[in-house]
Amino acid sequence: MNFDLKVIMGTFALVFVAELGDKTQLATLCRAGSCSPLSVFIGSAAALVLTSLLAAVVGGLLQQHESLKPWITRVAAAAFIVMGVAMLVQRN
Repeated sequence: MNFDLKVIMGTFALVFVAELGDKTQLATLCRAGSCSPLSVFIGSAAALVLTSLLAAVVGGLLQQHESLKPWITRVAAAAFIVMGVAMLVQRN
């Protein structure tokens, strides 16, 4: 297993920017207002690490199948479009 610092930094920047102001961060902020901030940080960080691990493992497994690459891109794009449309039409 080798580490590519450029990939690490690029992934960090991508995830950091993507996570700013998202629902998870807002939920963490609200939870920390009523509980121990350190405990909320530990729980939130552990959840992010676990979901990132799952995504990296599944992505690595799927990457081994060359014939799946175009479909993975299409499914991911469709999922983002569906989520975006759902957020646009959702009434609060």
